[in-house]
Amino acid sequence: MGRDVAAITVSTQDRRRYREKVQRCLEAFAAMLRDSRFAPEPPSMGMEIELTLVDDRGRPAMRNAAVLDAIADDQWSTELAQCDIEVNLPPFPLAAKALGALEQTVRDTLNDADARARQQGARLMLVGILPTLREADLTEETLSANPRYRLLNEQIITARGGEALHLDIDGHERLRTHSDSISPEAACTSVQYHLQVTPEDFGAYWNASQMIAGVQAALAANSPFLFGRELWAETRIPLFEQATDTRAKELREQGVRPRVWFGERWITSVLDLFEENSRYFSPLLPVCDDGDPLDQLARGDAPGLNELTLHNGTIYRWNRPVYDIAQGRPHLRVENRVLPAGPTVADTLANGAFYYGLIRALADEERPPWHRMPFAAAAGNLRRGARYGMDAMVVWPGVGEVAVTDLVLRLLLPQAAAGLDRWGVDGVVRDRLLGIIEQRCLARRNGATWQAGTVRAIGGDRQEALRRMVRRYLEHMHTNAPVHTWPIG
Repeated sequence: MGRDVAAITVSTQDRRRYREKVQRCLEAFAAMLRDSRFAPEPPSMGMEIELTLVDDRGRPAMRNAAVLDAIADDQWSTELAQCDIEVNLPPFPLAAKALGALEQTVRDTLNDADARARQQGARLMLVGILPTLREADLTEETLSANPRYRLLNEQIITARGGEALHLDIDGHERLRTHSDSISPEAACTSVQYHLQVTPEDFGAYWNASQMIAGVQAALAANSPFLFGRELWAETRIPLFEQATDTRAKELREQGVRPRVWFGERWITSVLDLFEENSRYFSPLLPVCDDGDPLDQLARGDAPGLNELTLHNGTIYRWNRPVYDIAQGRPHLRVENRVLPAGPTVADTLANGAFYYGLIRALADEERPPWHRMPFAAAAGNLRRGARYGMDAMVVWPGVGEVAVTDLVLRLLLPQAAAGLDRWGVDGVVRDRLLGIIEQRCLARRNGATWQAGTVRAIGGDRQEALRRMVRRYLEHMHTNAPVHTWPIG
């Protein structure tokens, strides 16, 4: 959800000053791109993982403050609800055995945190949406104590003219409800893959990431249940869109762009995205600092562009541009936000290997493949992939409409392998991780199909079946055996 802010009262003057600072940040950013102010560095990858806290009954445990105190590590932080926490892993180079080393780092980090959480009566769960969540579990009172979340909630509801947020998700079953706060968004827990790239390469890697988003969602879907209903394979996608929508009905009808946004065109530069953010979206958290980015740039310093990056953090693109400074040097990252957490660390790293390898292969093509694919087709693929998961039909250039599993097995897996080779990833690591994706496609089993199939196999009362399924899920998760090997039931 971005950096912390203090509790404030927002005035008209605050908004005006903030808009002016965002524009000055944009000018400074454009100058940095024009004057090549980004030092060339080898590409690196990073990960953020959001996790849900559950109790011994498989129900949400609203204990993130106590758990974070027990973990006592700056890598860990709160998320929107008191039953969620997040870990931000350090960056790794994309080379040799780095993916294998990252997998071990993730396992060690999560196992240590889980042991500390158990001391507080909670367990960590890698899942897209906790199946046992009920509407009563997510209210304004269960938001985390961080003032940023309260302010964000206040500003989104204010932007809607005080109108409640409406959820209407039609899938295997249908959910219709409303909320007076953004708290239902807290049901979404995800994994975010970061790739640091040069400004010159950013457009190609962002376009490639957009192009494969629907395939990613289909393969890794792990969120079939929300508030007791079986909805989409990856229900996080429509839930996140609807639970943070700043538009009242009239604005939606007028075609005002949603805050959770796939986008509407391929890009040539990272500047395109930041300019769109400034042009199309009003500020939600108009917090300014005293620095002037153009003055900082004139002195030879790397400006933080704080207002621009804060604004960027309140626009939830499925592939988000990130400007950041590390050790005094500015850099750019593509943040891939499509996927749910889990089901296991092995599945998570396999999804990452597929992502990093495939976007490298696509970005390296002499004739950009997105030039042969309408942007609307990529957006449609995300909807179909999220709704139907392993059963999705997607559109691909040179192929047409095709079953997503066939597309991956015939075309995309070999491309992902070639891309990992170009990154210099060790062949044994490459084959093991991409082999998980291959077997997942052959078995046609991901987290969503396992959850839904197990609940049907248990039968009886839905809430009891969900609770029992969550307990079995946790047992399998701790084996780190990929989800395609889990027995149904």
